[in-house]
Amino acid sequence: MKRRSFLKAVGGAVGTGALAAAPANCEQPSPSTDPPEQSGGLPRREVGRTGIKASIVGFPGLALIHQDQDPCTAAIHSAFKRGVNYFDVAPAYGKGDAEIKMGIGLQGIERDKYYLACKTKMRDKEGAREELERSLERLKTTYYDVYQLHALMTPDQSEEALASGGAIETLVKAREEGKVRHLGFSAHTMKAALKVMKGFRFDTVMFPINFVELLRFEFAKPVLELAQKQGAAVLAIKPMCRGAWPQGQERTRRWWYRPVEDDKEVNLAVRFTLSQSPVAVGFPPAFLDLLDKAIEAGKAFEPITEAETQKLRATAETCGSIFHKREQQLARGGWQHEIRVAGCPHEWHEPVWA
Repeated sequence: MKRRSFLKAVGGAVGTGALAAAPANCEQPSPSTDPPEQSGGLPRREVGRTGIKASIVGFPGLALIHQDQDPCTAAIHSAFKRGVNYFDVAPAYGKGDAEIKMGIGLQGIERDKYYLACKTKMRDKEGAREELERSLERLKTTYYDVYQLHALMTPDQSEEALASGGAIETLVKAREEGKVRHLGFSAHTMKAALKVMKGFRFDTVMFPINFVELLRFEFAKPVLELAQKQGAAVLAIKPMCRGAWPQGQERTRRWWYRPVEDDKEVNLAVRFTLSQSPVAVGFPPAFLDLLDKAIEAGKAFEPITEAETQKLRATAETCGSIFHKREQQLARGGWQHEIRVAGCPHEWHEPVWA
């Protein structure tokens, strides 16, 4: 079956003008007037058209690579008790280490009390199926609430995943089998995200949304707008990213971007991201202590005000870009390859740019 015929057959082909909705607004968000549902003091939101009611702060499975099993299990149960009901992980996190720890850690929590999301970095049908089945075993479950194409970086990767024999065929088939309920993707560049969104109607869009990139460079704005038009929920990654580490500054932790860590800054950063439509859930950096801070910010959620936005804008002007810079380098043909990030344990990779 040709790619176009296949995508139409599964109801996936969507053009940019196929659906109409108000564009996302990074200046004056329009939050729902309905009171949010809460558990443990943490608000919950509808995740697009999925019917999922997720905590506005999600559990970042990558954080589990830093700890042994016992503290990981304790962190999972603590987060759940405080209202977190959306858990995200991937086989790429520590060569499966995070999946194994999450599968063990979630034991004792009823499966219908939380949502579980996983991903595949494989772009072909067979490779994606192998990862999907292995992840089910590691996570000790029979289904995913959301399953995603993982870490799309270039338009070519998006095209490959959607081609005949591509990973999308495995995702659609798994949904038919009842092993997957909803389909999504994660991407770190707008070119890759927009390419895959125009080729298939996904339920969720996992993308970097933070005050530095959005306010200073308008990075992610077209992705937010298209997700809004398509009725897809945005799962915001990197909401606590403060951009690149300044040269010569001592790093507070070994990580590839600078996270906000001051409680007041965390509160503003998390609330800013969660005030952008159609963001449903935000995922803090991959550290359990920063997850704790994000949960507290989520519990105190109120829509970001214009005065607070201007304060964040002033801070953003002092911060260096990571994602907008990469978008520019990709446009210049600067994509090279992936290498291991200095200071990041196991085999988590980020791209190298020329």
